[in-house]
Amino acid sequence: MKIGFLKDSEPRVSITPPTLKKYIALNHDIFIENNAGIQSGFSDNDYVDAELCSRNNIYKNCDIIVSVNSSSIVSFNGLKNKSIISNFSMNPDKQNLSKELSKNNITAYDLSMIPRTTIAQSMDILSSMAGLSGYKSIIKAAELIPKIFPMTITAAGSIKPVKVVVLGAGVAGLQAIATAKRLGAIVEASDPRQAAKEEVLSLGAKFIEVKGAIEDESAGGYAVKQSKEYLEKQKEEVSKRLIEADVVVTTAQVFGSKSPVLISKDIVNKMKPGSVIIDLASSTGGNCELTKDSKIVVQNGVKIVGNSYLASELSHDASNLFSNNVFNFISYIIKEDNLIDEKDDILKSCKI
Repeated sequence: MKIGFLKDSEPRVSITPPTLKKYIALNHDIFIENNAGIQSGFSDNDYVDAELCSRNNIYKNCDIIVSVNSSSIVSFNGLKNKSIISNFSMNPDKQNLSKELSKNNITAYDLSMIPRTTIAQSMDILSSMAGLSGYKSIIKAAELIPKIFPMTITAAGSIKPVKVVVLGAGVAGLQAIATAKRLGAIVEASDPRQAAKEEVLSLGAKFIEVKGAIEDESAGGYAVKQSKEYLEKQKEEVSKRLIEADVVVTTAQVFGSKSPVLISKDIVNKMKPGSVIIDLASSTGGNCELTKDSKIVVQNGVKIVGNSYLASELSHDASNLFSNNVFNFISYIIKEDNLIDEKDDILKSCKI
């Protein structure tokens, strides 16, 4: 199979030198756009076993086209009868996208729609990137707050540790908790899933417990839509902590839906000036009422950072994980140079 990997419009790359070796071992012909990995720390010299070429050559010669982000493919012209593997989650016009794909007879697979099941976990880009985003959210917050994280005692006096509140204890939230604890912060976390309580406590954080949550094991770690009564109780319990917090990280997303608003403008106005909210759910509306995607909003001295793409700032490690996810997906769907039956549950989930 001839597979082409594009140079993306962001720092990450969808193939790294270690995964290239795996493709070669399976007798795939690999084409890589010139300078595709340069922003992730991989030069063209690292890809000597591949055919390095222009994007037009990839479009002309390859059966499958791969990119980190679908926005890197500006036009579908020249891709007739091809297959595309990418993350289409940030495409704003899904209806028009489907029409364009159908018009050009393009088969497209959205990696962001891979189900969170045991068999698919090695292909799950969202979980891979979430862990990195959780880590980076705390590093970003540490850069923005006018304080240091750990308790410090000096001859000039002592400094109290910062207080961190994490809303949502999935993959990103747990990594944020672990990172904040390593930096010496006092950490509290909230999650409607009772199963998250043990994980939060095991990392040394306090769990903000609110009774009466709706749970759904099939949600795969995503938030589940909650009753109005539960949301009111959660708001009451969490708000007390938010007002005292120096750093808040929000990660709550509902699969296929708008993110729940957990922090109102009123609460932000009661928070301490200089505190920081890192909203990792900004791409799906945000968990803070004032969040703007890819922007920093300042309200009453509180910085609200809307950024669902923090993993891209760790492009080397993010690319290694992403490329492994892609390799596992391609290895799963291609058997003896042919695509497997499209009735397969994983393919059905992510085919556009």
